[in-house]
Amino acid sequence: MTAPIRVLIVEDEPLTAEAHAAYLARLDGFELVGSVPTGRAMLAAVTADRPDLVLLDLDLPDAHGLQLLRALRSAGSAIDVIAVTAANDARGVKNAIALGIVQYLVKPFSFRTFAERMATYRDFRLGFEDRRSLSQTDIDERLRALRPVTRPDLEKGISSDTLESIRAVLMRSTSGASATEVARETGTSRVTARRYLEHLKTVGQVDKDVRYSGPGRPEYEYRWLR
Repeated sequence: MTAPIRVLIVEDEPLTAEAHAAYLARLDGFELVGSVPTGRAMLAAVTADRPDLVLLDLDLPDAHGLQLLRALRSAGSAIDVIAVTAANDARGVKNAIALGIVQYLVKPFSFRTFAERMATYRDFRLGFEDRRSLSQTDIDERLRALRPVTRPDLEKGISSDTLESIRAVLMRSTSGASATEVARETGTSRVTARRYLEHLKTVGQVDKDVRYSGPGRPEYEYRWLR
């Protein structure tokens, strides 16, 4: 059997790092080797743990991700890197591509998008195993594999800022939360909270169950899928 692809997560926000690790755990063919919050720790981990792939946030407290990419390439490292970041300025994206990233994921994104990109990366990587040479057709197929066609993550009327605040509430909760509780935590209306929670359910980030808490009408409880 093919060995799992060993992944290092580089992310300074603990909840986001935890979410990415949880996403990765739901996928076949990948193994988490570590999660670090700084560029210095990333360079040390690449040397010590020798991961196959780095999921790299570009905005780190001690270094910018592009600086780290340059350092890796200058040291002769050909390690695969996927940028996982909120940064989407055209120049930064162009520079990241020039430095050899294999994917670019703009936060926030759904589990579906994460899974699609990781699957295409896995297929891309497997396409080079046990091959000493590639034809032009082989090369074209492998380059196409890194550019999947995906549907937009956000429905019309869904704000990324509001969505992130609701995600954070659910990720902090150990027992799930109702639309009423989420509305109270985020300062939104119950109707708005319910719409965003249903969106998260649709894209596969939360589970939904009925909560019975005494007499009266039961309510739905939403739980982050860790």
